[in-house]
Amino acid sequence: MIKATETTLKGCFIIEPQIFEDERGYFFESFNHKEFCEAIGQEINFVQDNQSFSKKGVLRGLHFQKGEHAQAKLVSVLSGRIQDVVVDLRKDSPTFAQHFSIELSSENKKQLFVPRGFAHGFLTLSESANVFYKCDNYYNKKAESGIKFDDSKLAIDWNISSHEILLSEKDNTQWTL
Repeated sequence: MIKATETTLKGCFIIEPQIFEDERGYFFESFNHKEFCEAIGQEINFVQDNQSFSKKGVLRGLHFQKGEHAQAKLVSVLSGRIQDVVVDLRKDSPTFAQHFSIELSSENKKQLFVPRGFAHGFLTLSESANVFYKCDNYYNKKAESGIKFDDSKLAIDWNISSHEILLSEKDNTQWTL
């Protein structure tokens, strides 16, 4: 059984699996399609899994796919800790251009469901992090886009000075709102 808590952004949920621990370690279902869809109140069919490994200070994002290639994501951390950030880009949403931030880690085992119409990014807080996420649509290079991590309108507090952040060239040249 999972617990789903809607964030301040409509349709975006914190997912907490039921964890069974004993002296040997732990076990949990990281994904159960039926329980997941019931918990968030909609049918989602994931078609692609992605995984990234990042060193401390690496910021990936804020990324999204445009139009018919938009993706919903279920993000989890296999090892390490990240600050996960999402931005509502749905122009008809009452929370348009607002963001939500949460720490995801291999220790807390929380996941974040990011609906279509959101930008997503994360900052690696630990020495390294292995991030895994499911997508409900296939990646399309021509539909990729992003927002600069330090967009002044978003005013995201990454809890780190900008000179400590490691960015790809692509992420360093993203557009602003």
